[in-house]
Amino acid sequence: MSEREGAVPRRRPAGGGHGPMGGGMMPVEKSMHFGASSKRLIRMMRPDRARAFGILALGLVSVALQVIGPKILGHATDVIFSGVVGGRFPSTVTKQQVIAGLRAKGDSKIADMLAAMHFVPGQGIDFGAVGRVLLFAAVAFAVAAGLGVCQGRLTATVVQRLAFRMRQMTEEKLARLPLSYFDSQPRGEVLSRTTNDIDNISQTLQQALSQLVTSLLTIVGVLVMMLYISPLLAVVALVTVPVSLVVAMVIGKRAQPQFLKQWASTGKLNAHIEEMYTGHALVKVFGRQKEAADTFAEHNDALYGSAFKAQFISGIMQPAMMFIGNLNYVLVAVIGGLRVASGNLSLGDVQAFIQYSRQFTQPITQVAAMANLLQSGVASAERVFELLDADEQVADPAQPQRPAQITGRVAFEQVSFSYDKDKPLISDLSLSVRPGQTVAIVGPTGAGKTTLVNLLMRFYEVNSGRITLDGVDTRTMSRDELRRRIGMVLQDTWLFGGTIAENIGYGVDGVSRDRIVEAAQATHVDRFVRTLPDGYDTVLDEESSNVSAGEKQLLTIARAFLTEPTILVLDEATSSVDTRTEVLIQRGMTALRSGRTSFVIAHRLSTIRDADLILVMEHGDIVEQGTHDQLVAADGAYARLYAAQFAEAVTDPDPV
Repeated sequence: MSEREGAVPRRRPAGGGHGPMGGGMMPVEKSMHFGASSKRLIRMMRPDRARAFGILALGLVSVALQVIGPKILGHATDVIFSGVVGGRFPSTVTKQQVIAGLRAKGDSKIADMLAAMHFVPGQGIDFGAVGRVLLFAAVAFAVAAGLGVCQGRLTATVVQRLAFRMRQMTEEKLARLPLSYFDSQPRGEVLSRTTNDIDNISQTLQQALSQLVTSLLTIVGVLVMMLYISPLLAVVALVTVPVSLVVAMVIGKRAQPQFLKQWASTGKLNAHIEEMYTGHALVKVFGRQKEAADTFAEHNDALYGSAFKAQFISGIMQPAMMFIGNLNYVLVAVIGGLRVASGNLSLGDVQAFIQYSRQFTQPITQVAAMANLLQSGVASAERVFELLDADEQVADPAQPQRPAQITGRVAFEQVSFSYDKDKPLISDLSLSVRPGQTVAIVGPTGAGKTTLVNLLMRFYEVNSGRITLDGVDTRTMSRDELRRRIGMVLQDTWLFGGTIAENIGYGVDGVSRDRIVEAAQATHVDRFVRTLPDGYDTVLDEESSNVSAGEKQLLTIARAFLTEPTILVLDEATSSVDTRTEVLIQRGMTALRSGRTSFVIAHRLSTIRDADLILVMEHGDIVEQGTHDQLVAADGAYARLYAAQFAEAVTDPDPV
């Protein structure tokens, strides 16, 4: 087969664009629930659950070491403060005597504070003890940082493997989608879902996953330490948590719809840019630059508006959390100072608690920010899931059949088909084609000519009836088996970025250069390839702009020739070539069609005069069939088409 299914040009279905949505933009469906989408995204990480547990374990140890840091530093503060206090009293008195003397002087508050401290009168700062404490803190922080690096590496592995699997799943899904899906979706929209949205998911998870795990563990660890130091201060610190949660929920609910609009707008803008870039020459020829620019501006304005709202609303999250955190800091500092003065807490404990208070509000802010970032990632995930959940083409049978001998006998038996249930296109069509017979299909645009071929190729499934190849229902065959027997040359040429030789040999694995050249010579490609500087090694650019439209058509014909198909389908294969080239192609086609069943869709009736059977279609029905001479003699629909193309005008309707 010369053209793979995924390479079929994205155009409206034959038969006048009766496909669903008429090739227009699909409406944006209502998004799934955030929680359901998040759970589905998490389930997709199951192949890496061992690494995910590793991320959790590393985060747990790393956070534990970071959490005990303030407590260690608080102990260092207590050692220094105790040394300062002890150095102010003579060594001849005891701690109890110092406290008793202060109470006797009426300094009860100072006495209560010193009673809660551990100091030795006459003994100054123990710098050795301070050094040991600080060294222990430095080691704890260093190990925590090292574990954080390992956690980041594991996170990158898990996230990129997930993105790899999602790209693989979308690629496999695209291969299983019916042609009707691509007829109803702009290419830019599909590309946006398979590239931009997956990239956004990857970036979101990369930023959020490690930090989210660390922040949640930090919240738990800090809360435990705060309760250990002072349950009263812990309760004070927790007063602001419900306020933070309410603020985060309110902002998050307002941001989520805007993120959905942002990525939907991104898809529409990409679709427009892709279409305008592909057809930029036609846009200029017909002077539609202003309209294209206006449409771009409309989509760009929509993207700007939704992106601005999404980022602005999400940007409110951090300053709101900081404000609440500062309120919490003030409450802890005031009440903590009173507890130190009353002797219920040491100065080091209050210092540690203030650090814990900061550490407590910071991860809450980070979780709120990450939750907001996840809104964007989940919005993209929903768009990817919509693609993955799209209705697929009917699966091949578990035990496909195949004809005992492929001869090319094709039969349409009472076939009915429609793109839209309310608009029948083909009704109760029957046709029998003998092996080696050339069948030409003609008729006005929208008559269903290409649809007939698409049904044979199983790009679409018949609504009723059946199509057989050598007596076997094509629906009982695998698509690959069926399409390997069919060579197809489309009106819209498809070439990929590569050499001319690679494009000709695309349909045959491991084909030799000699066979490529033979196919090129048979289809008159060799004559213009030899004039190129690099010959068959000439690299075609993305748009194949370094060869003409007719030369591109010749290359696709050579590609079909090389596959040596049993059945040949030519859909307006000579529509893009000049008259001289058309004559050369016809000679090549005569050799190509020899011994093969051929279906030729043509508007140029001169190209199918020698066909064994000509079918004239109107509104999905075969209204006439026969040879060229028979149909001209019948003076019916074919004769009118033939006369319209070749009869000379007898009058000039607009004389000068």
